[in-house]
Amino acid sequence: MKRKSRKIPYLIIMISISVLLCLGLYFLVDKIWNGSFVDWFEWNFMQTRNAYLPEAGQEAIIHEPMWWKVKQLVLGVFIGTITVGIIIGFIVSHFQAKAEKRKSITNISQMLRDYIGQADEGSNVFPQEYAEIAVQMAEIKTAVLRSEQALRNEAAQKNDLVTYLAHDLKTPLTSVIGYLSLLDEAPDMPPEQKAKYTHIALDKANRLERLVNEFFEITRYNLQQITLDQEQIDLYYMLVQMVDEFYPILSAKGNTAVLHADENLSICGDPMKLARVFNNILKNAAAYSFPNSEIIISAEKQDRQMIIFFENQGPTIPEEKLSKIFERFYRMDEARSSNAGGAGLGLAIAKEIVTLHHGTITAESHENATVFTVSLPLSN
Repeated sequence: MKRKSRKIPYLIIMISISVLLCLGLYFLVDKIWNGSFVDWFEWNFMQTRNAYLPEAGQEAIIHEPMWWKVKQLVLGVFIGTITVGIIIGFIVSHFQAKAEKRKSITNISQMLRDYIGQADEGSNVFPQEYAEIAVQMAEIKTAVLRSEQALRNEAAQKNDLVTYLAHDLKTPLTSVIGYLSLLDEAPDMPPEQKAKYTHIALDKANRLERLVNEFFEITRYNLQQITLDQEQIDLYYMLVQMVDEFYPILSAKGNTAVLHADENLSICGDPMKLARVFNNILKNAAAYSFPNSEIIISAEKQDRQMIIFFENQGPTIPEEKLSKIFERFYRMDEARSSNAGGAGLGLAIAKEIVTLHHGTITAESHENATVFTVSLPLSN
């Protein structure tokens, strides 16, 4: 009904303009151009001829219109009047439509401001004809609220992590100060006891260094913007080099790393960033592997993808925790009470780098075995 009621004024405007044009034309012809128009009309549309009049019984001179010309004149005037009326009506309608559009935009803007400023669904803000906009705004508002909640959760996780780290810093620092004080107060301490206290102080200092590095990692992550410098990479050599670098870390628990891959494997990507991805995954595998177990690294081509697997034997990761290990600042509970836990950024950074390479990274864990899978396109 509302759409029909909007079209009626346009029709009235067009009819009114046409009538006004006709009246104006009549006024011009009858009042202003009276004498000249009559002379012009008689010259072009009247004719004089001799004709026999039956009622008079004789011939007479007849002054009559040339009807075929008069019909053309009337038709032309009618068509011209209607055309001009339509053009003027279209122009008026155009400006009226622009005014309606501006008014509609103003109304929608006001409704959006009202909608954003209230907490409910906004069904009482948008009228029925704006139902589609109301639905879209509800979806946008829900997405924004979800993002804000995610940011709040991340901030809470970060604050919790900083709190844990600040608390953890006290213990090794107190131990270092305590044992160094004992060494300082007893210079004649037996060599065996002195060596024991020195070893403990050094161990606690190393722990303190790791915690400080975690603080730096958090700060660096907040400030960095990851960009890629892509080139052709010898993937096999990169993985071999990484296994060699991790040998001291793995051997401390009796672990080993075994690589199964073709020596000719290569891939296009950022070598520094991808090395960081593999380093973070292997570091995670080494931290949570059972002692004296084997970490298997394998790589193979599948269609147009390069698939790299990291499999280690260790405690099964529960499904609810497995879905969160790629989140920023997420650490499993047992990581907080052991040297294995980092700032919860390693796997999150790895996922971001892999995503920038248009790849995917996933994790599966069952029966004391965890497998990380990295899938990268062969060319970017």
